[in-house]
Amino acid sequence: MQPRILVVDDEAAIRQMVCMALSQGNYACLEAADTIEAQAKIMQAVPDLLLLDWMLPGLSGIEYARRLRAEKATQDIPIIMLTARAAEEDRIMGLQNGADDYMTKPFSMRELLARVKALLRRTAPHTVDEAIEIAGLLLDPVSHRVLAHGKSVKLGPTEFRLLHFFMAYPEAVHSRESFLNSIWGGDSSVEERTVDVHIRRLRMALAGGGHAGLIQTVRTAGYRFSIQK
Repeated sequence: MQPRILVVDDEAAIRQMVCMALSQGNYACLEAADTIEAQAKIMQAVPDLLLLDWMLPGLSGIEYARRLRAEKATQDIPIIMLTARAAEEDRIMGLQNGADDYMTKPFSMRELLARVKALLRRTAPHTVDEAIEIAGLLLDPVSHRVLAHGKSVKLGPTEFRLLHFFMAYPEAVHSRESFLNSIWGGDSSVEERTVDVHIRRLRMALAGGGHAGLIQTVRTAGYRFSIQK
């Protein structure tokens, strides 16, 4: 079955161009001109990935991404933000508000397809791994659920994979490069700063259950998941 990609952009020419490239890449492409139309399509069937323009009429793409992450039914949709805003602050804002990746216009279709493939690969659900529990924090890769002392913790797909990686190798120090290779598949277009942004989001999500302190910063080296103070 072809992965279903929803392209949300108010420019019809861009939607058509992107959909043509996606079709050639063996993806099923859906189109929406704004977030209202996008939401209607998502309610019919949740797509496998969302290509979301930042500057949309009405509700902006970044606000829509934030809302999708807040809803249980849509919180795990992988999102690539498409925008002409190229400043570092804008990229960080996009990642902090729900995007898993960020592309600036104009972009090459080859790179877009590569990023779509990489994001789908790293957010694909695991089906054979066993659940891991550390200090009252339970991660189940099969059901894609995280529980903190029995209470559900909402995580985006990238944060889930980060936590899974941390919990699979507790006490070990991981460099940003190791995260880029393991979580982002060695995608050279992803910057080390992106790792910091997603780890910050993961810590915030774990804070409610009192587990944010398990992710420790190791100066000049990277990060460690540890129950040791």
